[in-house]
Amino acid sequence: MLDYKVRTFLTLCKYMNYRISAEKLNMAQPSVTQHIHLLEDYYSTKLFIYNKKTLIKTDSAKILEKHLRCIVDNEKELERELQNTKIKEIKIGVTKTIGNYVLKDKIISLINDKSSITYIIDNTKALFDKLNENILDLLVIEGLFDKSLYDYKLFRNEEIVGICTKNHIFANKEIDLKDIFTQGLLLREEGSGTRNILEQELFKKNYTINSFKTVHFISSFEIIKDVIRKSQYITFAYKSILNDSNELSTFSIKDINIDREFNYVCLKNTNIEKKILNFYQS
Repeated sequence: MLDYKVRTFLTLCKYMNYRISAEKLNMAQPSVTQHIHLLEDYYSTKLFIYNKKTLIKTDSAKILEKHLRCIVDNEKELERELQNTKIKEIKIGVTKTIGNYVLKDKIISLINDKSSITYIIDNTKALFDKLNENILDLLVIEGLFDKSLYDYKLFRNEEIVGICTKNHIFANKEIDLKDIFTQGLLLREEGSGTRNILEQELFKKNYTINSFKTVHFISSFEIIKDVIRKSQYITFAYKSILNDSNELSTFSIKDINIDREFNYVCLKNTNIEKKILNFYQS
């Protein structure tokens, strides 16, 4: 059982406000302050300071939070093992391409097998926030992340391609980079893996998404695909989203090959191999 001060500390890390943290913990605000002071005395370091009335974490608090999140995750796993339940609990977060196309059949099979599932499809930033707060145990994500902060394992490599309707002038062709900017672009929301990757590739060539004729942002790939089927807009996405579509085509850009990793990710020192095994053998 974790010390009660750990819960107080992690709650304050999340909300960064003593009053709100006290309300969430159903405690008096002075008790929250006392718990933090006890931790500071125990570790002989300052954990929170005010900067112009804004509460901020010290470097020591960031280190302590990282380690305590791992301890919380490991304790949850210990509780599961001690309960020896036959129904496995799976809390996994996936980015939208992976969740809606790559792992869809696996999740359906888990539900049919009566595993206890929390399956969250969201953008990369939101998923990492939930992982860091111990809401999720394992992520399967596309795109870039700081590998020094997490344990990870390669799931597979996936190609990002241009996507258009079958009657588009780009269909099944290799296009000069400058020519794509004559088109309207449909793109995922800020924080999504594919959008970040496209922006990085354009930046390398001294372009931005604002270089396109028009740009619209839509958080659903299904809606993006529907619009492309009925228009001359283009998008860039992982090739996986074409698995169930006979009305769309791909195109490539000369001298640009975008190949990215899909990775399993969890908090450091929380046994990623076991988490992956739990997912696939459920």
